[in-house]
Amino acid sequence: MQEFFKDTGIRKKRLLLTAFTITMVLAAACSVPSETSHGGEKKENVSETESGYEPGEHDKPEEGGKADTGDKAEQEESLEGEAVMELCRDIYEEAAEAGTLGSLEVTEAVVNRLGGHGYTAVDWENQINMTNPETVMEFCESVDEERQAEVTLLAIASSGGLTKYQCRTKDGKTTVIREDYQWKNGRCEQAGKIRYAADTWQYTKEGYLLFGGSYDSKEDYVLTLSEGWDGAALRVQPLDETCREYSRSYLLPIGYGQNNLFLTDWSEEEFGALDFYDVFDRLYPIVKGQPVPYKADENLNIGAEYQIPAEEFETVAASYFAIDKEELRERTAYVPEDGTYRYRPRGFYESDYSDIPFPEVTNYTENADGTITLFVNAVYPEEYASCAFSHKTVIRPLSDGGFQYVSNEVLPSGQELDLWWHSERLTEEEWEELYLP
Repeated sequence: MQEFFKDTGIRKKRLLLTAFTITMVLAAACSVPSETSHGGEKKENVSETESGYEPGEHDKPEEGGKADTGDKAEQEESLEGEAVMELCRDIYEEAAEAGTLGSLEVTEAVVNRLGGHGYTAVDWENQINMTNPETVMEFCESVDEERQAEVTLLAIASSGGLTKYQCRTKDGKTTVIREDYQWKNGRCEQAGKIRYAADTWQYTKEGYLLFGGSYDSKEDYVLTLSEGWDGAALRVQPLDETCREYSRSYLLPIGYGQNNLFLTDWSEEEFGALDFYDVFDRLYPIVKGQPVPYKADENLNIGAEYQIPAEEFETVAASYFAIDKEELRERTAYVPEDGTYRYRPRGFYESDYSDIPFPEVTNYTENADGTITLFVNAVYPEEYASCAFSHKTVIRPLSDGGFQYVSNEVLPSGQELDLWWHSERLTEEEWEELYLP
């Protein structure tokens, strides 16, 4: 048993489960107040001078005048953020009335409105070209050349929120001030503010700005036993709209979470290690229009098991794959006596890490046989990677408007593919070791 836990990594997850339980108890028992100054304002954890930024000529008072206090400067920054949101009030109000808030069209309208007012803006999902990207590129040059500069970035959330990043650099060191704003009862309010020295600031060859850093947070420490962390992966260079549409249609609905559709090599001739139980999990909501009804047990020590009617399981798989019933049954636990598929939903020990990469189509080829080859980069903000790995996925559009997945190939990069954040399903032996008495 000891060797089993060592080989599968399940021991680690059991320790994580224990740590999670203890942390929740501590969080419930402790109420940790925010660190405040004497004036009652929340302290910033990194001062501007500590992080390498000092006031420039534009910050100095006029002759005979007085320098602004820190409180006044922060109030002005907050008012600026609220003023930015007000520029788009009519768009949000019309969207709320029409029930279209959260749509790509509304988010694009907000980004373009802000861009028209001279702001550098982009959406959090990187589905819309950044407005005024030259300001970011100039700032990145200043960071590399260790010149003093600053830039303001606006990241728009589809829910209607806005994040304002005020970035300042000097001597190659960069400070980031993040302010979050949201609409509440018809008013724009600041929802949070943090400040940190950027541990990483890079503009990549794939056209992304990646930055992030840690900040002191007693609340985060109680919950995670670590400092707070903030980071962003924002596409600066424009991307072909067809590539974006292909990402939204073929890649993002599946993603990399709790499945290996885009993480392993397979084709219609040889499906390899492709897991059709994970395929079922990801495709069921798309095909049926509702969540998968076969849930894991609330007790993490109990392994749930279901018998799914053959027609139901095969209909989901056949909707997006050209695979015959016989092969599908051979690759799964089919029970011929009652015409069902044995199904075991993923449990705690098969869960992925919470923050994972997302796929982005960067190029494509329309093939003579009617298929389309998509060239995809895995963007991983938490690891500051705009191309953690690449893969080539082929899809086949159908005459009825649907499509099929034809193949996937992980492209060589010269380095071993490290999918540490991903967990495969338990084998039969592992499942029995964990759940059977």
